[in-house]
Amino acid sequence: MTRVRDLHAEWMQDPAYRAAYDELEPEFALAQALIVARVKAGLTQEELAQRMQTTQSAVARLEGGRVHPSIRTLARFAKATGTHLKITFEPDMPRQWK
Repeated sequence: MTRVRDLHAEWMQDPAYRAAYDELEPEFALAQALIVARVKAGLTQEELAQRMQTTQSAVARLEGGRVHPSIRTLARFAKATGTHLKITFEPDMPRQWK
């Protein structure tokens, strides 16, 4: 059986795949940060949804990276997980340094 990580490593050799993947990196990073915050808070998606006064499916969409949440939604997420929201702007790194 082929593992996804093995396929990903192989596909990363393709410049078109790599470019598309790199373009989505901010969405992947946000999704990962949301999942980590929820898990560290010891919450299930359902429990988090109750704290945010939303649905489990809405939390799943946030964590799946299929939506672009508003700052207000991210602030509600932070409050519900006992964290705080911090947004920063960082300079772009030249492609070879990434």
